[in-house]
Amino acid sequence: MQRLAKRLRDFNELVMFQHSVFSLPFIFSAMIVASQGWFGFKLLLLGGLAAVSARNAAMGFNRYVDRTYDVINPRTAGRPSVDGRLSAVSIAIFTMVNALVFMGVSYLINDLAFYVSVPVLMVLLSYSYFKRFSSMAHIVLGVSLGLAPIAGAIAVSATVPLWSIYLSIGVVFWVAGFDLLYSLQDMEFDRNRGLHSIPSKYGSTVTLRLSLFFHTLTIFFWSLFVVEAGLGIAAYCGVAFSIIMLGYEHYLVRLDFTKIDRAFFTINGYLGFVFFGCIILDKVLR
Repeated sequence: MQRLAKRLRDFNELVMFQHSVFSLPFIFSAMIVASQGWFGFKLLLLGGLAAVSARNAAMGFNRYVDRTYDVINPRTAGRPSVDGRLSAVSIAIFTMVNALVFMGVSYLINDLAFYVSVPVLMVLLSYSYFKRFSSMAHIVLGVSLGLAPIAGAIAVSATVPLWSIYLSIGVVFWVAGFDLLYSLQDMEFDRNRGLHSIPSKYGSTVTLRLSLFFHTLTIFFWSLFVVEAGLGIAAYCGVAFSIIMLGYEHYLVRLDFTKIDRAFFTINGYLGFVFFGCIILDKVLR
């Protein structure tokens, strides 16, 4: 039993299950808007399982293909994928199982969800290779999480309404923006190893400015989402809170690069749930 518990802890550290909070609030926000309220316990379970399994597959694959870099990067040398706790074979099996779970859950949701499950997986897995040849990896990661609201709308209505596209584009720039900040930690490592990223190519000043621009676009597209979906004052408050939290994130990073982890994980995690809470409140008040 202790061995199993340790194994589970190692896999949790491998993919950081708790970081699924970045996509879940936006999937469920889209599901609430698409259903005009409560979408049912079945879709709650299936939607959550689809999001977690898709992310696990993407993260497992990323850890698998990045082993040769992670082992020589001081920041990542302690990961279970490179310190001997998890073998390459076990990580590959974990990745494949989660990919199959995602496809199976998509099948249970509806036909359109199942048809797009393989293309979605291809996008999620492609991120792991982009850093080897393109600085656009930040955008690809954004697209990977940005598919979440569209997936939520598909789960409920089997359609892709315009408001879900606006919400998704906002998530794309939100994720790409905070990934730019996070990548500042590996700026010198990427340069020395020939890996591509905005920080390693253009430096910290350009990265900070581009991240701020991306987050400005985030607010713009989330505002369009609120308008297009016909939401009310609580949803606008969600956008306003997002402005404050993103502003604080940039303040922290510009003040001290050692606070990047706090800005990345804590603030962005709370942001998603605050936004989701405002969408729920909007529906309750109306």
